[in-house]
Formats: sequence, structure tokens, C-alpha cells
Amino acid sequence: MALPVNIQQLISGQIVEWERLDFKRGWNPEDVLHTICAFANDIHNWGGGYIVVGVEEENGIPVLPPIGVDLKRIDGIQKELVQICNMIQPVVNVLPEPVEYKGKMLVVIWVPGGELRPYKAPIHIGKEYQKQGKVYFVRRGSVTCIANQEEEQTLMRLCNKVPFDDRICQTASLDDFNHL
Repeated sequence: MALPVNIQQLISGQIVEWERLDFKRGWNPEDVLHTICAFANDIHNWGGGYIVVGVEEENGIPVLPPIGVDLKRIDGIQKELVQICNMIQPVVNVLPEPVEYKGKMLVVIWVPGGELRPYKAPIHIGKEYQKQGKVYFVRRGSVTCIANQEEEQTLMRLCNKVPFDDRICQTASLDDFNHL
């Protein structure tokens, strides 16, 4: 399944980080974990978000050409991505796609707004993560942060209220559309 976004439009330099887009210079599992949790919580019903690994940003604007991700690391990143998504409660399913852009490999991670929100994630990962409590993460503009009390209450009110248009049908194809 291809990403439902054009990579050229996503990182052409004409767009800045915001509640649906986060650029990562390199692979940082803990940082990515928090952003995945925030995008899945989708507190403003934007439809989740995209994490682009391999693109540095300055003041929210992508720095081009991209830094890229070593081709030999991409499979390991995807495997580690499964592990960190399992740290989120309930588990979040994301759609990563390796993409070549301007001669560099990137990993674009699409995080749909979650149907089982609210989601919690550990503050830190590593051997001790299971012993610590988990917290809610949200996006405030271009920043991923721990939800405050008011945001937690909003997340609770949003439980099981995923807009119909944001729900994913994994079995749908273009042949399902009525072309009349």
C-alpha cells in the first residue's frame, strides 16, 4: 500500500512542521515513539500525521537536500518500529515506507488517527520502560509533548469518536469505487 501523500509535496520546502508533519534528522526511537503516540491520539481530528526520517529541519522547514538514511539501516528501523509501537497502549499500527528522494533514502511513517484512542506511551524506552508509568502524548503545533490535564480530558471525550472519513479500510481498492 503506497502512502496517501505525494513525497514531493510533503518535503519540497514549501511546507513547515505542524500538527500533522514531523521531520527527523535521524532515527531516534524514543522521539519517534512519542510522536507516533501523539499522531495516533489526533486530538484535533486532523487524521494522524507523517514522520519523515532522514530530513533535517530548521525552524520547521526541511533542509534540502535531505541527509537520508543508510540503506542498510532501513530494514532494522522498520523492525524496531514494530517494537516501539508495541510499547504504546493500545498498540498502534503505522505504515512505514522507504522512499528515495533526491538520491537519498528516507523512511516516511504514516500514523493514522487511532480508532482506539487515547494512547499512552512510556516517557523513556530501554530495559526499565516496563516498570514506569505511561503518559498521553499530543501535538501542539509542531511540538510533541505530554498532554496536560485539560488535554487528557479531551482525549477521554474523544474515545471511540473517530470520524468515518478517518477510518481505514485495509481491504479497499480502487476497484471498489463507483465510477458512475
